[in-house]
Amino acid sequence: MTGLSKWMRAAAAVLGLTASVGVAQTDSTEYVEEEIDFSLYDDLGFADEGAKRFCSPKIEGLSPAKLISVGYDLQGGFVLDAGEILGADGSTLAPGSTGRVNAAHGVRAGFNVPVVSRTNVVWQMGANFWDTQYAYDTPPTEADNPLHRALAEHDLRTTGINTTLFKPLDSKQFILFQGSADLSGTDGIGLMPAKYLKCSAALIYGQRPTERKQWGVGLARTYRVGEINYIPVVLYNATDARNKWGTEVLFPARAHVRRTITPRKMLFFGYELEGQSYRVWNDPDLRSEDLEIRRGEARVRFVYECSVKDFIWLSVQAGYRVN
Repeated sequence: MTGLSKWMRAAAAVLGLTASVGVAQTDSTEYVEEEIDFSLYDDLGFADEGAKRFCSPKIEGLSPAKLISVGYDLQGGFVLDAGEILGADGSTLAPGSTGRVNAAHGVRAGFNVPVVSRTNVVWQMGANFWDTQYAYDTPPTEADNPLHRALAEHDLRTTGINTTLFKPLDSKQFILFQGSADLSGTDGIGLMPAKYLKCSAALIYGQRPTERKQWGVGLARTYRVGEINYIPVVLYNATDARNKWGTEVLFPARAHVRRTITPRKMLFFGYELEGQSYRVWNDPDLRSEDLEIRRGEARVRFVYECSVKDFIWLSVQAGYRVN
């Protein structure tokens, strides 16, 4: 095994812009890791007044669910510093070097579909694909760190599946489980051994005291900041009585304040942590080594979402990325 003496890191934060178009439904509830929303489901009903009542997985006023989404992500220029690569015996495999990246950009796609929607259980499955290309100001040479060459010649890709299970215990209490499995690296999914699959999960116990509020606490295993972490999580979604202001929080992964202009126009301000551990493979100098780029960043951003027509929504994000 070999490793990096220090992570690849950008020397400065950069401006970023993300735009996406999605097929959506309103009245949703966001949950773990993949912007999961429960507005895919109609309000849960009851057979009769004597039947046991279960709480709904959604609350009033939240942002629309994303059934299918396609987007494009662009980050402005920054300086990227690749540290020394050391072998297991301490020998230097490659010296450190610095490169100027003019832009990091790529497409993103995802979809979520309901599998089971009952009063006593809601189950959802989804999939996602992210691609990031690094456009260097000057193409790296043989004298540069091989990680620069790997990024200049190959995209960073993430392909994964996810699942979410909402289990109401009664009319106010619930349990949420979310799990995901991703293959991330510089090679395609067909070339990456299954042993490099990265699995994340979260389990939350929560309560829904009113139609406009839900909260919960739990534990998550995540690669969201690059390397694996086990962290406590806090869920808090709420909407005020006039349905004008609200919060959508899954701390520490993300937190946003929401301003509802109209039911089909919404403005958000907050942050999201984003990242993954990417296996480096295609570069000839690194082919025999188990090396990973552990990429983690915080995105402080404004988000504007609006309905273009019926259930087709446009989402535009702009903000500041801190690597």
